[in-house]
Amino acid sequence: MKKLLFILLLVPLVSFGQTFELTNGQSMCMIGKGQGQDATINPYADEDYSYSLIENIGSVEFQIRIESIEKDLKQFLIKPNDKVVIKLYRNNILYLDALTLEKADARIKYTIDENELPPPPPPAVDQT
Repeated sequence: MKKLLFILLLVPLVSFGQTFELTNGQSMCMIGKGQGQDATINPYADEDYSYSLIENIGSVEFQIRIESIEKDLKQFLIKPNDKVVIKLYRNNILYLDALTLEKADARIKYTIDENELPPPPPPAVDQT
């Protein structure tokens, strides 16, 4: 009974995500290079795609960079307190890049369950 209670208490902590610091203009490979080179483990890497929820929990913006096998490149700027959902296809490589010498803090979580993702932002209002 004690083991079951411990596991139930631990599950929410584990599913919360992994936290990282980027310093001194550092680039960090999150997923896609292989065992020993990735900073995180995507438990859904063998699926056709998964989602990466990335949150800027610091006060400095940083960049998200995604490379495909075909060497296509996508880049996104993530500002403090922003959350971004990235659809990662199998064999994509995901990087977090610090843009300054200041410390940037990020939290990352992987999922295949769309119900775990934040709702999309409301549509922009036309002011004309």
